[in-house]
Amino acid sequence: MTITLNRRTCLQAAVAGGISLLGGSAESAPQGDELPNSAPRNPMGVSTYSFWQFRNAELRSIEKCLDHAGEMGFDGVEILHVQMEKEDNGYLQNLKRRALANGLDLFGFSTHQGFLTPDKAKRQENIDHTIHCIELAYALGIPTMRVNTGRWGTSKNFDELMKNRGIEPNLEGYTDEDGFGWVIDAYEKCLPAAERCGVVLGLENHWGLGITPEGVLRVVNAIDSPWLRVTLDTGNFLEDPYRQLEQLAPDAVLVQAKTYYGGGLWYALELDYPRIAKMLRTHQYRGYVSLEFEGRDDPLKGIPRSLAMLRDAFSV
Repeated sequence: MTITLNRRTCLQAAVAGGISLLGGSAESAPQGDELPNSAPRNPMGVSTYSFWQFRNAELRSIEKCLDHAGEMGFDGVEILHVQMEKEDNGYLQNLKRRALANGLDLFGFSTHQGFLTPDKAKRQENIDHTIHCIELAYALGIPTMRVNTGRWGTSKNFDELMKNRGIEPNLEGYTDEDGFGWVIDAYEKCLPAAERCGVVLGLENHWGLGITPEGVLRVVNAIDSPWLRVTLDTGNFLEDPYRQLEQLAPDAVLVQAKTYYGGGLWYALELDYPRIAKMLRTHQYRGYVSLEFEGRDDPLKGIPRSLAMLRDAFSV
């Protein structure tokens, strides 16, 4: 005699026999509020900037960065816009294919814009640029994009800015009040594109008016939209970092984690990542941690070393 068992018959038999389909007996299986309550680990990503660093020409190729990230065991990659060598649709779709082949998410798009200028035409150029980048992120399937307030531009160069610990004087005749007005107005104009494309903008604590948590939150709270939140960079608060990072943590949609093996390119911070991980957990942050390697070590050595450290810190 032939007996045909369907899925329901098998399940009924398993329950009747006290057998758990997950292993063990029904009596030993966790019930209701006895289910394990372990928090999922944060996925670990890497910015393509970590490889290139504006100086390693042989590691500029986004495709090469994707291959290295996959081999190193990352979960995803954040693409630095200015590192891209092309923007045509074929190139964008090839990056998506390359990420898929490496088992990687494309989770972040890191962009540059500047709104700290009294020149309305220049501000509009940066608004148009930001909207263009939102559309590139959409084409790449990327859900969040790093944005900035921009800088006053009164420093001779970036090296001088770093020498002055990110602080620079305002343009003569203009105040921070002027600047916040320009920045808030600009992001109000960018938000319709972000919502249309489903790309959450993350304002980074990144010099200019974003050098303090109060400055970042002033813009975010004035806009008051789920499409403009915070990209939290662990390495951009040079003084009293933990207090300032915690001020922004409740609004973070992406965390960028800096490491400095071999000494920093401009400076190095001794960051306590188990402490940072614990703080982020208290604020229910479950998103990506994106490595920004700013050390002088060979990136192909410093990056996997950084990944091991971060995975360990965020697993406690």
